[in-house]
Amino acid sequence: MDDCPACSGRWPQADHRVADLGGSVAYLNEDQFFPGWTVLVFKRHATELYQLSREERAGLMEEVSDVARALAMAFDAVKVNYELLGNQIAHIHWHIVPRLAGDPAPRAPAWLVQHAPQALEAAQLSDRLTRLRTHLGR
Repeated sequence: MDDCPACSGRWPQADHRVADLGGSVAYLNEDQFFPGWTVLVFKRHATELYQLSREERAGLMEEVSDVARALAMAFDAVKVNYELLGNQIAHIHWHIVPRLAGDPAPRAPAWLVQHAPQALEAAQLSDRLTRLRTHLGR
């Protein structure tokens, strides 16, 4: 779909691509206030889970779990948060957010933690991509 930023390749940023997982593609979120915050984007256009076949849903949940496990290991997460909204970008995508020791608001959803967005320098981005790819086995 031309008007969908995910389908047209306008979002997420290509240089933040972690890995192709089969039915979805993982990207580091542009805002890395929560280190490792990852966006998992379903490859084909769909806006609701019920629009997926049982097999697609099951595969997607396995990919969500694989990313969460890799994030937990790569960043020593205390907890992992999962969010599937689609209100701003109407395309199935999961936000998978590792919550670390020293988290400024460990009981609050990531969306509600006031902060200045943190973009990574090229070397930091490369390091985080490598760490996550290593733990994904890719």
